[in-house]
Amino acid sequence: MPIIELVILLACLVLLSNVLSHYLVAIPVSLIQVGLGLVVALLLNVQVKLQTDWFMLVFIAPMLYNDGREFPKQELWELRGAIFANAIVLVFITTILGGFLIHVLIPTIPLAVGIALAAILSPTDPIAVQSISEGVKLPKEILHLVSGESLINDASGLIGFKYALAAAVTGTFVLGQAIGDFFYISLVGLAVGLALITIIQLIRDILRREGINDIVFNVVLQILTPFAIYFIAEEWFHASGVVAVVAAGVLSHLQNSHESEDAPELRLVTERVWNVVVYLLNGIVFLILGIELPVATQATIKGAHTNTFHAVFDVLIVWGILLLIRVAWTYAYMLFNWLRHHKKVKPSLRIAALSGLSGVRGAITMAGVFTIPTVIATGEAFPERSLVLFIAAGVIIVSLIAAAAILPLMAAKSLPFVTRGSSPDEDDAVLADGPDEVGGTDVTDNQPQQLTYKQARIYILQLAIQNIEEHRRPDNQRAAYDLILDQQFQMRRLEVASQTADELAPMLTDELQLRLVALNGERAAVRELMANKQTTKLAGQVYLRRVDRREQRFLQATHKPGLPTLRSLRLLIARAMQGIRLWLAPGDSDALRAALLDIQREASKAAIKALSQYLKQANVDEQQFDRQALYHLIVHYRNRIENAKNDHTLSRDDYEQQLHGLRIKSLGAERAGVQHLLESGQISLRTAAKLRQFINYSENLLMLNDIEADDD
Repeated sequence: MPIIELVILLACLVLLSNVLSHYLVAIPVSLIQVGLGLVVALLLNVQVKLQTDWFMLVFIAPMLYNDGREFPKQELWELRGAIFANAIVLVFITTILGGFLIHVLIPTIPLAVGIALAAILSPTDPIAVQSISEGVKLPKEILHLVSGESLINDASGLIGFKYALAAAVTGTFVLGQAIGDFFYISLVGLAVGLALITIIQLIRDILRREGINDIVFNVVLQILTPFAIYFIAEEWFHASGVVAVVAAGVLSHLQNSHESEDAPELRLVTERVWNVVVYLLNGIVFLILGIELPVATQATIKGAHTNTFHAVFDVLIVWGILLLIRVAWTYAYMLFNWLRHHKKVKPSLRIAALSGLSGVRGAITMAGVFTIPTVIATGEAFPERSLVLFIAAGVIIVSLIAAAAILPLMAAKSLPFVTRGSSPDEDDAVLADGPDEVGGTDVTDNQPQQLTYKQARIYILQLAIQNIEEHRRPDNQRAAYDLILDQQFQMRRLEVASQTADELAPMLTDELQLRLVALNGERAAVRELMANKQTTKLAGQVYLRRVDRREQRFLQATHKPGLPTLRSLRLLIARAMQGIRLWLAPGDSDALRAALLDIQREASKAAIKALSQYLKQANVDEQQFDRQALYHLIVHYRNRIENAKNDHTLSRDDYEQQLHGLRIKSLGAERAGVQHLLESGQISLRTAAKLRQFINYSENLLMLNDIEADDD
């Protein structure tokens, strides 16, 4: 498949995987991506000619640079000794001890090959480690330790793999040369990364002082930074590009940059662009893993000398060895820390096991294992190459499955399993609805209840609607009702998302009952118009069919829930067919459209009247109905009345101007609402910041639309 078509296919599959993860909540999105990659490889015969040099440059360099940028400064400094010990000593122990145990338990794998396999399996995915550890509430020291370790152990694991692989190929190993090369590759890579990022930051500062502060230019420069650093370190200095980009990312995070004060827009745009880049890259990495699974496993599955079930058992053996080494190391670290300080985290086998299970393998392992040559220096076939590929691919899959399946069972409370490729907005949701902001719980006896982010959003939307109602006039009713209806839709989505199934059921039942009353009112009005000859029979029948379809859609959505995409598709097809019929109709189609608008206006008035009469009945308790649902329905029909008026003398520009003015006023009401909630102690500073950020985004979008309109 041509490279352009392959890239487009992989990007589409990344989007599809995140759509599927919305419905398959229990399955990590990375596993879904691996499965999609496997399906594409088997059904479409898609292949990726994976080469480690470009794979590391294109995928690993930017992701590790971004991980370094986001690591907490204080925790990195406080745990610097433990982090480097884990990243170097633990990798060394895993490589030597793990390789020896692999050779002992799987004798067909030579010792040098076993060491190479253990080395390439030692790096862990930093985002997966952090998200899993937070989900199971690991102590902060352990959390930052395993997260920081996973940033740096990629380099040490790859270096160990390189020399173990060289020993397996040549049959010789010079310890002194290996140690010297290790220090050269690591230290020079560190120096190159620090020097280059310093030079790049200096150039950016000079350009900014010269007035070259274009947002797009600076964002592109920042995105290209890890690629340039990795390439220069690898090709010019023959050092570790991985160490260079990690060091550069950490230093760029540690430097006191004035970006936030001088160019806040640059900071915001840069972070969002990085989210998009990492989102796509990590998703494509796991898709490529799935695509490469048949390549890695087919030789073992089809080979006559190796039993497939025995190979699967070997995968579990290797994964178990790696798990035991990590658990033992974590427990030893906790014990040593406790003996030194006595007030730190007490040793716990449970915490050690959780830390061990969080060691998820991923992109680095896959990138390295495919560099194993097919022959050794003597010309003979590389020993057990197919089995090593099978085991490496299997351990990646098993580590993902184990983390997703076992950790929630061991933890009292868990958060969703995410990796780099998960939706960027998920982090925002966790921050907004974190444990310190759970609605209905008092921090102290003297403080009021704190609202969650969604509850606060609903409150400020209510203020916005109230403000629009206050500024609604006869000449701007269409714009006002359009805007109120949009705000109402946002509120309904937030209410549905923030309620449990038990809380949602009665609300949906009430809303359905009110809608059915309104639809019956529409039917009665249309039949009366037809009986009094106030409209044509054709127009009346067309409108009644529309009412029937709306009723059927409401009933299906309530009693037979299905995929929303399928319901939306059916609605889209129905509207398209209706448009085609009107287009193919005879010359009186304009008269039909005018008649339908007249019917819509009268039927909507009748629906509001029917709702009013229904609520006044003696056997109906008005208070039992959700007032927001009732108000939403009335606004919906008022909006239909305004849009059905034939005397629209308002130009499109005047309408947009009215909409803009009302939106600006409503945003002011939202800002005042956030300030009120913050001053009254009903929301935290974190929630207030996120609410204000959302309002700022809305206001910026409004200004952007104005600029585009002026340009046109």
